[in-house]
Parts: sequence; structure tokens; C-alpha cells
Amino acid sequence: MRAIVLLCLLQAALIQAVRYPWGGPGNTGTTDPNTENVCLTDQASCGCCLMQQQVHRMKEFFNMSLSELEKELTKTKTVLNNVRASRSAFSVALTNQAKLECFGPFRDDKLIRYQHVFINLGDGYDLNTGIFTVPRSGVYSLALTVYSDAGSPGNSLAACAGLLVNGQVVAGPRERNMQDQEDSATIVLAVHLKAGDKVAVNLPIGCFLCDDSSHYNTFTGFLLYATD
Repeated sequence: MRAIVLLCLLQAALIQAVRYPWGGPGNTGTTDPNTENVCLTDQASCGCCLMQQQVHRMKEFFNMSLSELEKELTKTKTVLNNVRASRSAFSVALTNQAKLECFGPFRDDKLIRYQHVFINLGDGYDLNTGIFTVPRSGVYSLALTVYSDAGSPGNSLAACAGLLVNGQVVAGPRERNMQDQEDSATIVLAVHLKAGDKVAVNLPIGCFLCDDSSHYNTFTGFLLYATD
């Protein structure tokens, strides 16, 4: 393969030597008188010099092209690394137990620690605290589904929760009645969050949620696009 490339370079150099004067295309300088004399007395040496000049120019051209390609590759890798670093998505469920279990009611508000993880890309969601820490500023999609079962007709149903951003409720379904034995609700919203913001779900006083391996209660969030 190297021999073929060398032959091609030599052929190109010979063609250039025939088509252009001593210095080749783009050479505005004057030739060395000593080299001219050599050309007049030794045409073989003259052809060799011309080939060396063309090979040198080709090397410079290829080196410059390779350098530009390496710069573009570096830029592309940087962009790709930034994209990978900005990927953030989580989706969790309250539990994965075979038997239906209820969380609550409590005398105080409590953060819900969702224990079953579908995906936690970027490790932004903390299983120990139930808090999602925003890794990068941007617009995020957040979704919350709640479900509760009163146990039997006539019992009080209190399916409610609050979606918190830095401890402040931004949205939340709430269903309190004695007409339904079971009920569910879902909210989906897009919010602008800053890096370091804390997103969690709060269970208000007196409310309770029930779940099993069917995953009726879920909490999901992902980055739509970054803004920094």
C-alpha cells in the first residue's frame, strides 16, 4: 500500500514538473542560480530536486489537513462529552412489593422515598432521601402519579401529594372523599430549574398512598434542554 502511495506521489510530482517552472505552482521566489546550473548540466538531478520539492509540499498539505481534522475531532468530542454530561432522567415507583401496601397516613408532612428505580440516568435521584438534585440548569419535564385505596367502600379516601421544588409546592393532586374506594391522578408540567435545585414529593398530613408491583405511584423527571 505504501509503495502505491509513493508511486502516486512521484507521478504527481513529475506531472507538476512538466507543467510548471522550476519552483512549481504558487512559487513566486527566484531559483538558486547554482541549482539552475545543475539543471542545465544534470537533468536527472534537476528532476530529483523537483520531485523532492513536490513531495515536501504534499507532506505539508497533508500535515495541515491532518491537524485541522484533529482539531475538529477534539471539538466534536467536547460537544459529545457535554451532551453526555447533561443527560439526566429518572423514573421511580413507590414500591415493588407483590402485596399492596400503603404509605401513611402520618401526623406530619413527610417526603416520599420512592424505592423502585426504573431509570436513574446521571444518578440525580437519591433513594435514601427521595430527592432529585438538578445536575444542570435547564427546562425539565416532571410527572407525578398518585394512587390510593381506602380498603373498603365507605372508608375515607385521601390520595394526595405535593410536588416540591426547594421545599415549595409547585403542583399536586388531592382527592379526599368517602365516595370512592380507590382513585388516582396524574400531573405533568415543564419547569425551569437551576443546577443544585432540589425536587421531591411530599405526603401531606392525613394522606396515604398505596402501591405494589403494578407501580400505581410514580415520580418521573428528565431534562428537555439545557440553558447554561
